[in-house]
Amino acid sequence: MTPADIRSIVVVEELDLAPAGNVAVVVRRSIRGIRYLGHLLAIPLDDGRPMARPRILTSGTVRDTRPRISPDGRTVAFVRTDPADDDAPATLYLIPITGGTPRRVRSGPHGNIGEVTWSPDGTRLAFSADVDPPRFIVGPTTRAGAVAAKDAPTERARHITRSDWRWDEEGHRDRWSHLFVVDVGSGGRPSRAATPRQVTRGDWGVSDIAWHPDGRTVAFAADRGPEPDLVPRTTIWAVDVDAAAGTTETEPREILAPGGWANHPSFSPDGRWVAAIGVEPPEPFDDQSPTILLAPADGSAATTPIDLAPDLDRPIGNWVDSDMTGWMVSGRHGPWWADATTIIATVSDRGRSHVRRFRFDGDTGRPVTPPRPVDAATMASWPQTVTHTVAVAANGVVAALATLGTRASELETVTWPDSGEQLTHTTRSRIGSAWQARFAPVEMRLVEAPGDDGATIDTWICSPAGAGDDPLPTVVDVHGGPLGAWAPTPHIEVMLLASAGYRVVLPNIRGGSAYGRDWIRPQLGDWGGVDAADVHNALDHVLSLGLADPDRLGVMGLSYGGFMVNWLVGTTDRFRAAVSENGVTNQISDWANSDSGPEYDRASHLGDPFSPEGIDKLWRQSPLRHVADVRTPLLMLQAEADVRCPHYDNEQFFIALRHLRRTVEYVLYPEEYHVYASSGRPDRRIDRNERILAWFERYLRA
Repeated sequence: MTPADIRSIVVVEELDLAPAGNVAVVVRRSIRGIRYLGHLLAIPLDDGRPMARPRILTSGTVRDTRPRISPDGRTVAFVRTDPADDDAPATLYLIPITGGTPRRVRSGPHGNIGEVTWSPDGTRLAFSADVDPPRFIVGPTTRAGAVAAKDAPTERARHITRSDWRWDEEGHRDRWSHLFVVDVGSGGRPSRAATPRQVTRGDWGVSDIAWHPDGRTVAFAADRGPEPDLVPRTTIWAVDVDAAAGTTETEPREILAPGGWANHPSFSPDGRWVAAIGVEPPEPFDDQSPTILLAPADGSAATTPIDLAPDLDRPIGNWVDSDMTGWMVSGRHGPWWADATTIIATVSDRGRSHVRRFRFDGDTGRPVTPPRPVDAATMASWPQTVTHTVAVAANGVVAALATLGTRASELETVTWPDSGEQLTHTTRSRIGSAWQARFAPVEMRLVEAPGDDGATIDTWICSPAGAGDDPLPTVVDVHGGPLGAWAPTPHIEVMLLASAGYRVVLPNIRGGSAYGRDWIRPQLGDWGGVDAADVHNALDHVLSLGLADPDRLGVMGLSYGGFMVNWLVGTTDRFRAAVSENGVTNQISDWANSDSGPEYDRASHLGDPFSPEGIDKLWRQSPLRHVADVRTPLLMLQAEADVRCPHYDNEQFFIALRHLRRTVEYVLYPEEYHVYASSGRPDRRIDRNERILAWFERYLRA
């Protein structure tokens, strides 16, 4: 496998399941030239065959996303963008699930459409979309999402009064997204006269929308606090979408409001309960894992939600790293309702993410059992999974897009009969992993490396096919976060390194949330301490096994991994070459330069600039402090539009190394965001990987 083969990679990255559990609709992402295309495929689940032929629903030079199947299972709503025109707004379409011509839903006073959901009776759609007026722009502007004429006047300035004017992968956050409702009639055929109606307004945004079974209430997540840019805290709100405009019923009411935050609301089938992913303690730190929170749907106990997994100590969602899943879209991890007292959600644990079920008492809302795997019997033969998204049908079918070992993401189903606990697990597609058959499979091995203080560091080792146990030139790859973790399914970059003859060491060092609060706490406020020691200890263990050549060691990492690379090359000379990508070099400047710097630094105990002690703490954890000690040849890769770890921070390191006359190169990729390595323009991804391989070739093999 070579970097150019990135163009052949196909990813199954989105999923919805018909209420009857008889068909799933997925998004197949592919690459054409420098563009990503997305097409909808329907996969039958009830024709008696474990793997039925998918039915192509959409095609052409389009990017179709967010498929949502109507309650009667007959129609699919989805969002379409033009991959060749970045300025064209995302629009809403409908198509019969049996196939046909997509029909566009009439637009209203809005721009780009984000999320979509069906009303319980299937006659309406609720969606979120960008709206005017712009938040900060001074001067004439075009309608939200509209394409400006070449001679149209442009904005004069941005008059910024809040610190949340920017966000990675969005750039300037000039417009909020608000809730709309549109009638589509029975059978999902949009009326030409139906115009979307805006339901919510205000200096705040809407996300994670969900219909109540009553058919007139929609819940959503929003941050409506007094200072949302300084103390961010989303909670769950509900609004009556049928109330007359201007009445008190049109004002959203808060229905689930923990001390911390909450998102992704979901109503129970009987409408009594609302569940969400969230954190109960106010202003939580990174060692507090998000859980499933439950409250009465009427909002009567909004501020005292029930934690359905108080002893789980593992995060809800997929907190492990692999771009063999849908890295370009957000996964749907729950909460899903299997019945009135059972919730399904994804949980991350020790570098894997699995589907679990949460059961509670229908009268009190209290949990009756600890969270259990959806399929305990199958887990023994299906442990090495990374679950990207989940959906649940009314008949007990659970569908997921998940990797399996080194295999890329495919559609999996678990059937959960009423008669007992024995479940049936089936792989339902091969469209997401067929491309892997062209290449020799890499080999993944998990070892336990001894660390300081009696810790055991789970360390994945990726090797070329048939490499045996001879020592090879070896690259340590540090995960991001630091709340992330490596998984049994490798990144594309890891497969490329192994295909080029390298062994890749992937240690799950201190700080990863998939290992619980006791694994996170020693690393809080001590970047470059126990986490750096874990990198060394994991590598020492691999060397003791005779798998790595001690004279040909490299290190690489992105984001927090980039920080760690910058730190390691300034504190050790054991590596012959290093690649740092979108990292951190100066924690003092990055506190304000990052889009989420102040809140991120608070939650991770990094420090703040409000006192000499806070400044000292930030500087103590800054790789720039050790720049004069760097002797390792360093390749720095940077996305120019990254506002999570911005380029002007990493350029401080590059400029200092140049003035020290050290071996350093800096590559700046235009228009790319923080995770461009997995979701950036394909030709830039190829260039990035070619440079990484060439850098290690120069210094680890020469």
